[in-house]
Amino acid sequence: MTTQTEHVDHELIEAAAHVARTRCRGDNHTMAAAARAQDGRIVTAVNAYHFTGGPCAELVVIGAAAGQGAYALDTIVAVGDRDRGVVPPCGRCRQVLLDYFPDLKVIVGAGDRLRTVPVADLLPESYVWHDHQVDAEN
Repeated sequence: MTTQTEHVDHELIEAAAHVARTRCRGDNHTMAAAARAQDGRIVTAVNAYHFTGGPCAELVVIGAAAGQGAYALDTIVAVGDRDRGVVPPCGRCRQVLLDYFPDLKVIVGAGDRLRTVPVADLLPESYVWHDHQVDAEN
C-alpha cells in the first residue's frame, strides 16, 4: 500500500459539488461524481438510486465518460447533495474503479484532510478481476 498522497484537484471537487447542488433533487439523485480524463476533460454524473440497487455516481460517470470517448480516467471524486462534501466510494465502486482503472486516483477526506490516493490504497490485499482471467489464447 502506498502512503504517499498527490495534489488535490479542487477544480474537480468543485465540478462535482456544482452538479450535486444543481442536479441532485429528491431521493433518486443524491450523489454527484466528477472524473478527470487523462486528456484533461472533466466528466460529471449523478447516481440513479433505486431500491433494487441503482448505480452510484462513480459508476455512472464511467459510462458517461465512455459515451464522450474518454476511456482513460486519471482522478475521480464523489460529492453528496445538501452540502455533504466529499464522500468516499462504497466497496462496490472501489472494486469497479480498480478493475477499470488500476492507476486511478481518488479524492477522499474532508475539509483540510482532503487527499488524493491511488484506488488500490482503498482496497488493500485487493482482488483485481483482470489478473484472474484465464488467457483466451491458451
